[in-house]
Amino acid sequence: MNVIDIHSHFFPKDWPSLTERFGGDDWPWLRHSADSNDDSAMLMCGEQEFRPIYSACWDGNKRLEEMDRDGVEKQIISATPILFGYERPVEQALYCAQLFNDAAREICQINPQRLFSLAQVPLQDLNASCKEASRAKATGHVGIQIGNHVGLKNMDDDTVLAFLEHCANEDIAIFVHPWDMMASERTKDYMMGWTVGMPAETQLSIVSMILGGGFDRVSSKLKICFAHGGGSFAFLLGRLENAWHHRDIARGKSKYPPSHYLNRFFLDTAVFDHDSLELLVKKMGCNRLMFGTDYPFPLGEQQMGQLIKTAPTLSDHDKQKLLASNAESFFDLRPISEQFQV
Repeated sequence: MNVIDIHSHFFPKDWPSLTERFGGDDWPWLRHSADSNDDSAMLMCGEQEFRPIYSACWDGNKRLEEMDRDGVEKQIISATPILFGYERPVEQALYCAQLFNDAAREICQINPQRLFSLAQVPLQDLNASCKEASRAKATGHVGIQIGNHVGLKNMDDDTVLAFLEHCANEDIAIFVHPWDMMASERTKDYMMGWTVGMPAETQLSIVSMILGGGFDRVSSKLKICFAHGGGSFAFLLGRLENAWHHRDIARGKSKYPPSHYLNRFFLDTAVFDHDSLELLVKKMGCNRLMFGTDYPFPLGEQQMGQLIKTAPTLSDHDKQKLLASNAESFFDLRPISEQFQV
């Protein structure tokens, strides 16, 4: 089976000091091991340790080696959200976007037939975001990764929706990834920020798009996918549906009940459990799911593709849809010769 992983992350091995350029003491940087044989590094946020990573983040050959190990044909890389800079002045966030977008393209050049990239944008500014999205498409990115909110502005914010409309008009695919954690003070222990907070943020982004009227206002041409299986969205869809029908205030600005909008977005399959995957298929259908791993992080799928390949209730035809076919269409990853066939 062909396998395309749409959800994986990268870091450049090195980048110019953002602290020296802009000041401040909380910029991300990599602290590499002094041992030349050690391929690990520590992602730092100022002087605070944020996350241990290893060379697959920046070494395209290492990435391809592990893709071959697990039978992954193609992979789409995207920045880790700590690099977004949405809380920064727009000129700083734009500099970071261009810096890391160009770094992603450089990593992909090791094998441009197998490695592809999503760009980031300074989402806090509409004009800068649209310009960078258009530049990114022109330089070879297959889509844009955005966070699920900007400050207190959710996905139904006018500026965010205007950016999504721009991408719809230019046929730029969108991947929505949470960039911080809900209730961070209460989820600071035991990695609950990642296991509880981030999925909750993803669900919030979908619900805000639906109830905030986002899908009613943005062109149906928009191609948008949400990370982490949509969080708990599929499980709580019935609750949302019931509330919509029985409480006026629960309808928000949406014209239709939540289930009406399931054909307007995609989810990745980073759920790590057959029962969860089966629920996603029942709610979303096999045409609206794409394989994602969260590689190369410890909370990602360690044997890439095995969840879908071993799913007991899926036919081989449906497995192939989830593993590759849907992504080929969504991100236009077909061979060039096929793209120009009439």
